[in-house]
Amino acid sequence: MTSWVLHVDLDEFLAAVEVLRRPELAGLPIVVGGRGDPTERAVVSTASYAAREHGIRSGMPLKTAQRIARRRCPDVVFLPVDRPVYEAASAEVMATLRSVPDAKVQVLGWDEAFVGVETDDPADVARRIQADVLAATRLHCSVGIGDTTTRAKIATEFGKPRGIFTLTRETWLAVMGGRPTRALWGVGPRVAARLARHGIETVAELAAADPEVLAAEFGPTMGPHYGRLGRGGGARTVDDTPWLARAHGRETTYQHDLTSADEIAAAVRDLAVQVVEDIDREGRACARVHLKVRFVPFFTVHRSRTLPAPTSDPEQVAVTALELLDRLDDDRPIRLLGVRAEMVPPEGGY
Repeated sequence: MTSWVLHVDLDEFLAAVEVLRRPELAGLPIVVGGRGDPTERAVVSTASYAAREHGIRSGMPLKTAQRIARRRCPDVVFLPVDRPVYEAASAEVMATLRSVPDAKVQVLGWDEAFVGVETDDPADVARRIQADVLAATRLHCSVGIGDTTTRAKIATEFGKPRGIFTLTRETWLAVMGGRPTRALWGVGPRVAARLARHGIETVAELAAADPEVLAAEFGPTMGPHYGRLGRGGGARTVDDTPWLARAHGRETTYQHDLTSADEIAAAVRDLAVQVVEDIDREGRACARVHLKVRFVPFFTVHRSRTLPAPTSDPEQVAVTALELLDRLDDDRPIRLLGVRAEMVPPEGGY
């Protein structure tokens, strides 16, 4: 039998869970994000397929989604994010995947996972997974089949919604070669722009790129990595080692810009308290503090600092974050703050 990687991805997951709770919403354009109020500062977490048909996308500001909805789909329904409900639904899905005989399951998020199987008929396994997930949760999923994690992950996009698609070494360039490098999992707009400066704009061009050119542009580790992505390379087996968090972070988009030193300090301290509560549950102290700040209108900066010694003191985390902010020497109003605590590794490492 042959080793295969299956990428299981729940279709319009958050919106689908909401429809299970409110069947009357079936078929309507649904947008899940923030507190469900499109007049507030927040982003779209999920748009149902009906909403996507009108141009509403995940990551889009809710206010932008509202403007689109007014013009194209006035019957759109805005709903708040309900994390506990989605986490419970996700747990059911992952339990169903783990029940697949002799399978290895690597959870990637609430709504997706890799499933490693040994079989001569991966499509049959995929169909059984779809049926089992639907029976257990009433949720539909798409499945990508590949001989690497990269190919399986990308194959899923061709199978959506509710379908199955296979990408292998033999079919990779025929399917992906003419597509832009942005179509690759792990290549964002900035990387794509840097590749384009070297005349590398398609997946086929990246697959054939000079390794020395890639290494010179991205370094000795990431350069070869992007070359492998262009060829569809990736892990051939699924790592089902229990996932351990390296960090916990909290961030808030404020409905009114923060301008005074006192309110900024209070906001950072509030985030630090939440973050330390999160890492306390892991039983590991903070070793490095990360700060995220978004100034008006939409300029985002990230900074971080290693602490002299690990700590579980929220005040020390807050003071470090405030020092990082102060070093930016930027007095523009703030619309978002985030604090993340990177923890000391567990005994034995990750």
